[in-house]
Amino acid sequence: MDSEILDSHLSNTNAGISDAAKGFLAEIAKWAKFLSILGFIGAGFMVLIGLFFGTFMGAMSGMADDPAMAMFPTTIFSVIYIAMAALIIIPTLYHYRFATKTQQALRSNDENLLTEALGNLKSYYKFYGIMMAIIMGFYALAFVLGGLGAAFM
Repeated sequence: MDSEILDSHLSNTNAGISDAAKGFLAEIAKWAKFLSILGFIGAGFMVLIGLFFGTFMGAMSGMADDPAMAMFPTTIFSVIYIAMAALIIIPTLYHYRFATKTQQALRSNDENLLTEALGNLKSYYKFYGIMMAIIMGFYALAFVLGGLGAAFM
């Protein structure tokens, strides 16, 4: 019975958002939209660089007298740049959705839309957190392998 009273009390509380918080969210949404548009543009440039850099390096390796340069597969550069662009687009899309849904929620005073927007912001940070953990793991592995390589030299 006591838990029913506590649960009913929790479900009836409506914290609401103050005008100052709405102002902060509106400003955050503007900057998030700006940064996400820059992220999309940057990813587009990375795809272009990946496509043209691979072609350029392929032409250069054909003209080079260095046999090591001729043996290196230049398509690896293209694949890396395009993969990096894909990795950038995913969180940028979450960031853009956060910005647009936050702006819509503040205009229409829609709590559900703001909840969706904050869910996209959560996904944005979750993606970057997982990506940073993976990168740190690669750094640790490179450090260990480098130490082992130096020890056996």
